[in-house]
Amino acid sequence: MRKIAVLNTDSVLNEKIKSFCSSYQDGDFDPFFLSSEEQSLEYLNYELPELSVYNFSDKKLNTMAILKKVKSDPWLHYGGIIGLHDLDKEHRVSEMIKDSNIVSLIPISRFDFSFPRVLKAVRANRQIIFQRHIQAQFLTNLSGSFVLDNDPFDVVTYAHLVTNYLFNSNYINIETKEGLNVALTEMLMNAIEHGNCKISFQEKSRWLNSGADIFDLIRLKNKDPEVNSKKVHFSYRITPTESHFVIRDEGEGFDWRVRKEKLNDASPIDLHGRGILMAGLYVQELEYNEAGNEVRFRLEHLKFESNVLPGAFTQVEEIVFNDGDIICHEGEESNYLYYIVSGKLDILSRGKVISYLTPADIFLGEMSFLLNNKRSATVRANGKCVLLNISKESFLSAIKKNPHYGVFLARLLAQRLDRLNQQSADLLK
Repeated sequence: MRKIAVLNTDSVLNEKIKSFCSSYQDGDFDPFFLSSEEQSLEYLNYELPELSVYNFSDKKLNTMAILKKVKSDPWLHYGGIIGLHDLDKEHRVSEMIKDSNIVSLIPISRFDFSFPRVLKAVRANRQIIFQRHIQAQFLTNLSGSFVLDNDPFDVVTYAHLVTNYLFNSNYINIETKEGLNVALTEMLMNAIEHGNCKISFQEKSRWLNSGADIFDLIRLKNKDPEVNSKKVHFSYRITPTESHFVIRDEGEGFDWRVRKEKLNDASPIDLHGRGILMAGLYVQELEYNEAGNEVRFRLEHLKFESNVLPGAFTQVEEIVFNDGDIICHEGEESNYLYYIVSGKLDILSRGKVISYLTPADIFLGEMSFLLNNKRSATVRANGKCVLLNISKESFLSAIKKNPHYGVFLARLLAQRLDRLNQQSADLLK
């Protein structure tokens, strides 16, 4: 059972959330309702929920102010956010929260239709939404697949799921995240529009030139049972060095060669058909199958991407180590730990490299730091590395001001102990 933080005072909406969550018989979603700023911040800081629902239209609860405080320390708060809003405030809300870990934005007028769809997506693919350090410690490769209906809402949700995961896992930076989101959105929308719904470029042009919304045209097409029954298949495979994506629709395909040629002559104000071009700007090796109803592409990860700095340690000076520099020696006394900002660190015992750490591991030397033990290994920079040197006094002071840092560190240590226990069990088999 996993708790969902619900920041909302609307009792009718809360009952709907409770009802949708209870529809899962295994108790996978357990909503916890929060009705004040103080209560919300305390819960978010100590429970670190994997999923939160923010009602940005709530007039009794300033959810935007709460989100602003949460965003001030992104080191801890990287669980998914479902945002609820009034339809006429959509653009304003989107602009204010665009750099947050949004899973989905739902107009309250479409809540009954959209919220269950988001829960379904989260439940089926939670491994790519939460716990970036768990992924780094336990998984080498990650793969999965989505099946989307012909609804633009699904496109936005699934594009967020994938890009947020890669960003929170330190595989991509914020610029790459935004670019990949554009590429995925364009390719998925093409699969729905031109693939399953058979919307021609001429028909789309007439519709857009009349000032109408393309989403309405898609929904009009879906009134045909044959069209409505078609799906979009979206699969991913994520390795430590790159991600691979495949998007396939159930349409007849299109002549992508001709379309690519036309794009070279397209005017900058062309209203459509630029999905292939835009996606090609952000990903590598974009290729279609012969029929034109399946596209594949990959994305190279940034090597040892930087961590977001903890809010309590933003004033701590960074220390730069160059390739081959020794950070600490095996057997020396320890009264501080390091926060890994960027780079790769080799762990040596008796002169041999036995492991390595990256920003995904977050800390270096926390065990000896907490237990007052001597360093159990030598650590050497493998290339340029940037660390924060955090003394025991500084860390304890940070915990006093931000007790949830202690909760996070305790969880991190528990997960590492689980990993060691699993490794020991594997050796005994």
